Amino acid sequence: MKTTNLKFIFAPILGLLLISSCKNESNTEKTTTSPVSTEATTAQKKGQAFIEDDGSTPNVLQIAIGSPDHTTLVAAVQAASLENALVNAGPLMVFAPTNAAFDALPAGTVEDLLKPENKDALANILKHHVTAGNYDKEFLKKFKKLGQANDQNAIVEVKGDDVYVGGAKIIASVPAGNGIVHVVDKVILPPSNE
Repeated sequence: MKTTNLKFIFAPILGLLLISSCKNESNTEKTTTSPVSTEATTAQKKGQAFIEDDGSTPNVLQIAIGSPDHTTLVAAVQAASLENALVNAGPLMVFAPTNAAFDALPAGTVEDLLKPENKDALANILKHHVTAGNYDKEFLKKFKKLGQANDQNAIVEVKGDDVYVGGAKIIASVPAGNGIVHVVDKVILPPSNE
């Protein structure tokens, strides 16, 4: 009698397990086919810079991408393949020249720098706009110079309430998830490029 009762108890359990395993198999088939097509379309864009996240504070790269006044800077960052460097944990201070700042350079300079053969020179200039830290404009007034990501220094000057870094005036500041973006009115050229 005990074996008969056990059969009645285990038979429905085994039946449920079989049904649920069949459902799981059909679900796994659906999920294994869709990532392949997504993977093929994003093969060109790899790294942290291309992860989309609507829930967190934008990082310095996302702030630049979202600004209509920084399209030239974003194009330069992309040409130099520095997107992933600007999304790391930081903290980073990015001095972001506006489109007007790039337009003030001698005619043809930006176009020339965006050429693939000038990628290293462009990367050096862009790295001169980045330093470690997360300091607001007021705190920057305490500095005489900043060590930039290209291992060169940028001079910090205070004129009244204005702060200049490498000769570029900070005209706005935007906090980021991995640091701060200081909008500047001039492209900061490394000493060897001035």
